[in-house]
Amino acid sequence: MANIVAKLVTTGAAVVASIIAKKTTDGTWKIVTGRNVPNNPDDPEVDLKEAIAFAVLSGALIALSRMLVNRQATRVLGKAQGKSSAQVANET
Repeated sequence: MANIVAKLVTTGAAVVASIIAKKTTDGTWKIVTGRNVPNNPDDPEVDLKEAIAFAVLSGALIALSRMLVNRQATRVLGKAQGKSSAQVANET
């Protein structure tokens, strides 16, 4: 049962991380470039430099937000289950 709860919590954490990453990427892109995010960076009409910069920024922010949210979820699960964060991380 604890394993199912852990999987649900980590799945929920991934969803939260993606929402945070999307909002952070949009806001950061707007601040740095002064423009809205490209609608479709795969479109050949979008400048290659802009598409690469957007891919690097969004990839970094997605990875960062997932890592932070997963670490917090692991901490919370560890406390709830009376285990160390390392034990919980090894089980999920």
